[in-house]
Amino acid sequence: MRTPSVYIAEELMPFLRAKIAERLYREGMKQSQIAEYLGITQAMVSKYLAGKYKTPPEEVARKLEDIASEVSKFILFGGRREDAVLLVARRFFELFQNGFLCRFYAEYAGVGEEACRSLFSIGSSRGEILEVLNMALNELLKDEGFPSLIPEVRSNFAYALPSPGGIEDVAAIPGRITAVKGKAFALPPEFGASTFTAGILVKLAGIRPEIRSVLNIRYGPDVEKAIEAAGFKVTRVKTGGLSEEEEAVSTIAEAFREDSYDAVIDIGGLGVEPLVYLFGKHPIEVVEKLKRLVKNL
Repeated sequence: MRTPSVYIAEELMPFLRAKIAERLYREGMKQSQIAEYLGITQAMVSKYLAGKYKTPPEEVARKLEDIASEVSKFILFGGRREDAVLLVARRFFELFQNGFLCRFYAEYAGVGEEACRSLFSIGSSRGEILEVLNMALNELLKDEGFPSLIPEVRSNFAYALPSPGGIEDVAAIPGRITAVKGKAFALPPEFGASTFTAGILVKLAGIRPEIRSVLNIRYGPDVEKAIEAAGFKVTRVKTGGLSEEEEAVSTIAEAFREDSYDAVIDIGGLGVEPLVYLFGKHPIEVVEKLKRLVKNL
């Protein structure tokens, strides 16, 4: 049987690896270094550089060229190998999710295109929501810079079902994310485990329904500078002085009526810790933004 993973391995990865190898070699990286980074033999790198690889259809090749360019730049800027692997996996997932690769995979595997689309539709069930959030959470917990961004009130990471009717339709972290001996720790996500961050996403569903994930971190001058350096689109609110939690939730969500933002800075107030809320369409996007911020700290 020709599953999507077989299609990627046989039809896409050789071309992608070849294009990454070509770019890295042009930038002065040795074949042995390229081989080590890509997890292949030096002989295979030499074969790729000689142009000995299968070329996919033109439309697919253009997409893979774009991914190769992005990954090569990431590698040349000192990105870790495991992060490069995740980057490639995310880009393939996105191309399946938006239906682009399903047309080509369906022809390759002899299956219906709709079967492929249903397989990669994200966020349509509670199981998928938990799976995606847990995958992103594990990636977040591995980031060495994240523990220093956990606020006094601790962090939470939430992901909502499409059109959530209440906080019971939002998955989050029970007990929140905390730092233990310099390392981030969290229990597996559950539905109904948050009121505040979940409440923001419930409110946002009626304003910006595409935004379904949020993570809160501490605020400070260093975080402010990192947000600016990362090029985030940001706005400010103040929840300090509000008498009800519901008012604070609404204040943050209502900021999105004017525009869509990567981050919202809550300057807090008397008895309210200043925080930053990072938003995204899904948890993986939120973690990518967190990593960009950490790099600029």
